Amino acid sequence: MTILDLTSHPIAAKYAVLVDVGYLYAAAGEVLLSAKERKEYRVAADELIQALQKHAEERIHGELLRIYWYDAARDRVPTVDQRVIAQLPWVKVRLGNLNARGQQKGVDAQIRSDLEALARHHAVSDTILLAGDEDMVPAVEAAQAYGVRIHLWGVEPPYGTNQAERLVWESDTVEIISADFLRSFFSRAPAPVPVPAAPIAPSPAQVFAGRTAATAAKPKAPAGQVTKLGPSRPRVEEVGEHVAQKWILTRGRDNIRDLLPGPILPTVIDTELLIEAEKELGHSLRPYPEARVWLRDGFWARVYREFEIGVGVSSK
Repeated sequence: MTILDLTSHPIAAKYAVLVDVGYLYAAAGEVLLSAKERKEYRVAADELIQALQKHAEERIHGELLRIYWYDAARDRVPTVDQRVIAQLPWVKVRLGNLNARGQQKGVDAQIRSDLEALARHHAVSDTILLAGDEDMVPAVEAAQAYGVRIHLWGVEPPYGTNQAERLVWESDTVEIISADFLRSFFSRAPAPVPVPAAPIAPSPAQVFAGRTAATAAKPKAPAGQVTKLGPSRPRVEEVGEHVAQKWILTRGRDNIRDLLPGPILPTVIDTELLIEAEKELGHSLRPYPEARVWLRDGFWARVYREFEIGVGVSSK
């Protein structure tokens, strides 16, 4: 009878990484910057996620299912940063609600639900859990009952501990991520942009007179060359302003403020702006590069008015 030597052919693990962003950011902000609120610092989240993914690969040799990124937003409307993170490969953004007091609601429940579901369906053999709340313990125990190993990660505390003792006890392995590992991804938020004296607004007649003159000065195409008629600049800028106004109302001033000082938009947001504008115009702007510049100019004009900042133009 042949006896199989399993030590020479180890079974590869399949694992997921579940990150409680509220815990990660708060703990890192405290140890690195002595910050109490998220608005006090900025996070290079995409780079941080890549670093965590690489760190996981070094600890668990196997196949990554995905990284679950649990965060919160007011009315579950994603912020600029959350929209960018959602576009990253192998990352699943899960949003709870952020109430008026800045408290997260529903995040822990989502983590527990996913942890149990992954184990119950045998989707993973191992799970890295970056969290600190004792509410995670029942889900950890349930996952372990299905044969899943739980590897608990925590953030180095400035003193004492920032994870529930029982959660540490129940996990299969425990690792503390050092402040040095996280330092390059966190920076103090810049000081608020000073509000300059409001300029005297030109009259509608002056505005449109200037646009008419600019349009009239546009050189004509050479004889025999057919020009491709695109949308007018005033119309495109108007649509850009309208989209900005709608986003301010639906996504909230705090989310739009994250785009300042501009005038460059993250690629994800710039694409959303283009899609929204094309819906309003009823045709594509893609053949007209100059129209995209006008669109951004209109968008920023409305945003700058909202925050009483001197008007600027987009860089492209």
